[in-house]
Amino acid sequence: MPALTVEAPSVAQIRANRTRLGDLVITTPVRLLDDYALAAAVGDATSVWLKEELFQRTGSFKPRGALSVMLDLDAATLARGVTGVSAGNHAISLAYSARTLGTTALVVMPRTANPFRIQVCRELGADVELVENVHAAFARVREIEATQGRTFVHPYEGPKTALGTASVGLEFIEQVAAAGSHLDAVIVATGGGGLSAGVSCAVKQLSPATAVYVVEPEGADTMRRSFESGAPAAIDAVRTIADSLGAPRAEPYSFALNHRYVDEVVLVNDDQIRDGMRMLFRAAKLAVEPAGAAALAALMYPLRDRLAGRRVGVIVCGANTDPATFAAQITS
Repeated sequence: MPALTVEAPSVAQIRANRTRLGDLVITTPVRLLDDYALAAAVGDATSVWLKEELFQRTGSFKPRGALSVMLDLDAATLARGVTGVSAGNHAISLAYSARTLGTTALVVMPRTANPFRIQVCRELGADVELVENVHAAFARVREIEATQGRTFVHPYEGPKTALGTASVGLEFIEQVAAAGSHLDAVIVATGGGGLSAGVSCAVKQLSPATAVYVVEPEGADTMRRSFESGAPAAIDAVRTIADSLGAPRAEPYSFALNHRYVDEVVLVNDDQIRDGMRMLFRAAKLAVEPAGAAALAALMYPLRDRLAGRRVGVIVCGANTDPATFAAQITS
């Protein structure tokens, strides 16, 4: 699907959908982070604004997209329940969304998923199936969809998902403007591209001069490969501590929005992500999962010189981790 042929959500549509979501999701905080250690890492003259989406319901941005899909299901379809595939955050959001809307969720997760995330899914009422890897998980949810009549809510693909995630970008631009400033750049992590598709779409329509950078782990570089080939690409395996960013492939619609609105895709390695986690813990007092630190890691490393002296927005996308895993990652 060529990038210029897809219909992107308008600002009016994004705003209307955010109104429809209401208090099922929250407007997460925005903070100008002033810290000497951060200044040393990104440059003294660089201003860093955090969009703290880790404080979203379920601990990540994911309910914005899942609910945007599920609110359009008719009563009979909703009653049959939903299914989805995820290493954790989308599964948790489906469990929350199903519970909130009075239905059920059956989520399929790779066996390597963090046990804490599996536990949270079950505590929220979802049934969980564990399979060998994310590729097998996608195959299994298609079987569930066909045999049980559940609706497959994709973790990152589709116009309604992007419409939901776009509200992150809408809020970010408007919150910074309300504080009397503006953003020269926004950095957002991506796995399959659903968050970055929506964020970039909203940011570029509201503030065309704002650059949008997408960051991926080196061990899960689906979007970089897609940009290089000019079409949705796949990877054979996920090789990163940022498992929330480990999508097996890009999909047509989300890739098209990314290709249309994103300025550049940059990569970070796992050690850089760990440094981002340490910095968020030290400077912002935030304990995040690796995916939640990827955007700051990009500012600390590949984008540091390029964005020196600029006003930079960093999206902290999630924090679904347990104390032992977090401690192991920041001390390794």
